[in-house]
Amino acid sequence: MWEMARRGLRLATGLVLGAATTLAELPFVVLSGLSLLLVLAWPRGRRAVLKHVTAAARPLTETNRSRLRVYVAAGTSDSYADHRALQYLSLRWGLGLLAALVLSVALIGAAYGTSWIFILLFTEVHHPGTLALSSVGGLFLLFLSFQGAFGVARLETKLARYFLGPSHHEELERRIEQLAASRAGVIAAVHDERRRIERDLHDGVQQRLVALGMLLGRALRSQDEQRAEQLLRQAHEESSQALAELREVAWRVYPTVLDEAGLRAALETVAERSAIPVRLDYALATDPDTSVATVAYFVVSEAVTNAVKHADAGLITVRVAPGEDAVLVHIEDDGLGGADSSGSGLFGLARRVAALDGRFRVESPVGGPTTITAELPCA
Repeated sequence: MWEMARRGLRLATGLVLGAATTLAELPFVVLSGLSLLLVLAWPRGRRAVLKHVTAAARPLTETNRSRLRVYVAAGTSDSYADHRALQYLSLRWGLGLLAALVLSVALIGAAYGTSWIFILLFTEVHHPGTLALSSVGGLFLLFLSFQGAFGVARLETKLARYFLGPSHHEELERRIEQLAASRAGVIAAVHDERRRIERDLHDGVQQRLVALGMLLGRALRSQDEQRAEQLLRQAHEESSQALAELREVAWRVYPTVLDEAGLRAALETVAERSAIPVRLDYALATDPDTSVATVAYFVVSEAVTNAVKHADAGLITVRVAPGEDAVLVHIEDDGLGGADSSGSGLFGLARRVAALDGRFRVESPVGGPTTITAELPCA
């Protein structure tokens, strides 16, 4: 709910700015049209005017591109031609006026929908039925204007991408680059994981087994029964520790509970095993696909491990919630901050998320808090 409210507020801000830019776009389009109309029968003059007009259209177009990228999350190509910018502006001002109309209706709906509060507080109600009807009508109008705002945003996105790109060819090139990068990232992540497993086995389990063999050998050679019994007890303790470390390595490779009981149970196990209290908020009605669930698990597991080792935190909050055709994973700790997103752990998570065409973001100012967000596409 909070994420939807933030998205709606950001979108409304983008529409307000879009309506404001219409104040510059509409006069520009009118003056440009009149200038070209005056030299319509003069080819040389028309080319000269068109050159200056299309050059002047680019700053206004860049303003809209920045606005759409920041507030509407709509990316466009920066290699569009100048005449396409002029064509875009010749239609964009209409959407700016439409956005202003939708926002005005939203304000009217909000005024009518909340007017009953002030009427009840400051005046005497003589017609309660009329008051209730106007309030309900205002709230309904507010609801319709919200839907209209999302519709205007979609129209803005389609218009910008139609005139400014990216073209189908550019999209294919970008997609090929992404696939090549994600493939290389997956291969590198697999190699890193193999090296980590080898290091864990060599430095942990293997050393335990060597110590176990030495203790058993000394116990077999010992002539003192009391000394042999003591060595056997040490060997038993060493075998128990080796088994625990082997289970830990197997768990870090892939937790069987993820297949047996689902993502929620796996994340609850991560919370239970953490040395720092972990508050888990799991809001998915059903488990996602295996690939998405696996990446979500490793994002949470690695983030919790990093917080325990480096953040000096007192509480870790994990939230897994549904998004728009995606699973949103959010981890926040109240530690010292200053996490390096280019470090091996976080960079490996970023590559895992990128392999699913997801988005990964780390915010860790000095002094905290550290927040890690992953958006994993999911049907």
